[in-house]
Amino acid sequence: MIDHTGIGVADVARSAKFYDAVLGALGLRRVMQIPSDIGSDAVGYGIDYPIFWIDRFHPHSVQQHTAFAAKSRAEVDAFHAAAMKVGGTDNGAPGLRDTAPGYPPGYYAAFVLDPDGNNMEAVFRGG
Repeated sequence: MIDHTGIGVADVARSAKFYDAVLGALGLRRVMQIPSDIGSDAVGYGIDYPIFWIDRFHPHSVQQHTAFAAKSRAEVDAFHAAAMKVGGTDNGAPGLRDTAPGYPPGYYAAFVLDPDGNNMEAVFRGG
């Protein structure tokens, strides 16, 4: 089981604006920030503790994919709308994916690219 994960970004402040909006739509918030003056420049998102980090000390030359669990289809829709509002790129509008190979029944998801081209997904696995 994964406790936390993260991705490297080119500009933490720019990316934090994006993730404040899209992860806020899923009920997550900034719970920790490590300033650049101590050598790292990172922001951690979660509820009680960081489960997803953005930072400058992990390589960001290879685009990553991360899927966040949503509590409803409405949260998936809100995630996508928030991303579009703050300059994200649509990489798959909200909708059922269960007719595509490999997706289970009821898989409702949206995909967006963050400012560094990372593919971020919100998914609701339900009816």
